[in-house]
Amino acid sequence: MVLVAADVIGAPCWLSLAARSRESAERFYGAVLGWTFRQGRFGRAYSVAEVGGVPVAGIGAVAGEFAVPVAWTPYFAVDEADAAVARVRERGGTVGVGPVAFPAGGRAALLSDREGAVFGVWDGDVLAEWSVGAERSPAWLELHTANAFDAALFYGEVLGWGQGESDGCCDISYEEDQVVLRRRGRPVARLNSGPIEEAAPKPQLRPRWLVHFKVPDLEAAVARALENGGGTVTGPDWGGGGRQVTLRDPDGGLFTLDPASDAS
Repeated sequence: MVLVAADVIGAPCWLSLAARSRESAERFYGAVLGWTFRQGRFGRAYSVAEVGGVPVAGIGAVAGEFAVPVAWTPYFAVDEADAAVARVRERGGTVGVGPVAFPAGGRAALLSDREGAVFGVWDGDVLAEWSVGAERSPAWLELHTANAFDAALFYGEVLGWGQGESDGCCDISYEEDQVVLRRRGRPVARLNSGPIEEAAPKPQLRPRWLVHFKVPDLEAAVARALENGGGTVTGPDWGGGGRQVTLRDPDGGLFTLDPASDAS
């Protein structure tokens, strides 16, 4: 791993699936998205998904160990994990795990914002070839929250958004009811207001970060997901734009597929 630029601090830097079984998750996502896998630096329970040799995401069999739901979690780069965790607490968020030091280097914490959406912070080197919106990486990240403007203030204060790209990682713009986060001019995350409830029986109606993956053939990818034990998820239109389908993997992890031509 190589820390490629100072303006990575505050930006999305990795994506990880907390799974019950690493092998089962690999079979599903390999079949649906064509990923291959290699062992990661954090032990045998963790693998790195790749497409054409380029890292895409991590899968760790940690849902049972840490008593957390099966879910995709975005991680954001910070220069000091303890300070970031303190900022989260000061602003009404909660700390689930960490900061935890890893033998391979770096420290991470699993956190929740004021509405209960889970995200992570990472203090350490990042993969130079990984970037949201790049060809092989996730298309973009989407926050489902009660009030996108309030959420932008929370994350901006925790991660340093909206300071101008000369002073921080990212710039933000307010577009109707949506907040768009851009890094080097490229949209990397969208924060959307909508009908959420932390205790909603359906996970898609709870506050959450949702990951969008690009696929060349949306219908074929959805069919592969259904054939391999996944399911489609219906819910409110969160204003993502374009054609997209939200799915759950066999263990309930939610993700969205976008046609490559529509991803932005």
